[in-house]
Amino acid sequence: MKILAFETSCDDTSVALFEDKNLLFMSTLSQIKVHEITAWVVPEVAAREHANNIFIALKEVLDTAWFSLKQIDYIAVTTNPWLIPSLLTGVSVASTLSQILSCPIIPIHHIEAHIFSNFLKREESEISFPAVCLTVSGGHTDIYFLSDMWSLEKIGATIDDAAGEAYDKVAKMLGLGYPWGPIISEFANNWKEKRKAWEKGKNIFPRVWLEKKELNFSFSGIKSAVKREIDMRKLQKWDLSIEDKEEIAFEFQEAVNEVLVWKLLLAWKIFWVKTLMLAGGVSANDNLREKLLLQTENNFKIIHPIKKIYSMDNAWMVWINAYYKIKYGKFEKYIGTLSV
Repeated sequence: MKILAFETSCDDTSVALFEDKNLLFMSTLSQIKVHEITAWVVPEVAAREHANNIFIALKEVLDTAWFSLKQIDYIAVTTNPWLIPSLLTGVSVASTLSQILSCPIIPIHHIEAHIFSNFLKREESEISFPAVCLTVSGGHTDIYFLSDMWSLEKIGATIDDAAGEAYDKVAKMLGLGYPWGPIISEFANNWKEKRKAWEKGKNIFPRVWLEKKELNFSFSGIKSAVKREIDMRKLQKWDLSIEDKEEIAFEFQEAVNEVLVWKLLLAWKIFWVKTLMLAGGVSANDNLREKLLLQTENNFKIIHPIKKIYSMDNAWMVWINAYYKIKYGKFEKYIGTLSV
């Protein structure tokens, strides 16, 4: 079974070709240098870059194949949610190939694909249900209850900013480079290494728990708190030192990740599931993983994408979702044009 997968939901153009459960080749072209100019992903700019890159990526993938394009059995493509102009590029190319080749096309939901990235390099039996999954990135921070592999019920969501968005905006306030999330983590780790082993953080930023048994999130307040802290320090010393930036990054990361883990544990206490999962770009954050893995006294299994690259937007997660949809017949056999 040969599957051609496309992912263009935000700012990475990713195309991959798989045979059965083996990756033959994947090409992922980043737009980081383009978006450094604005320090933000502008949807129209991202869409233009996807249009420039997608055929380059597709050619790189097909040039490695020992079989022809006509031998592909299925095409899978992300159709929603995220940046519509970006999604349209992948969907247009995938739909055109579906019609030309008379090949079934499988629409993939971006969040579901992130959750399924936990199955990459794992056997199905390694993930027990029921489960709850925290999907956290620059565009979404949600908690899902999964009674089985295919039943996703959203039980918590952000009421304002996503956690990844807060990471991005705090890094921008600190004058750090792009992409912001990994840089915040790097600065936070630098500060952690400078502190003495017994020295705890100062907890200078608020933890927003909302109401008791509330599974929703709010991260707009912590951005304001960071801004006040930055302004206060600049008044005292004109500008921020590297140590100031590292300490603020550390305290911010601690505050956000403590809330994320606390809410996920709250979901476990409410639903008494067998497995806690992480997914999405922020699931690659070492501090978040460490905080969750410390919860060893509880009777549940902790799962996160095995490799950090599996947490990111790429055709891998599109393929694994499509693979299981095909295996269990969870899609309509359709040839033609999809919409976003």
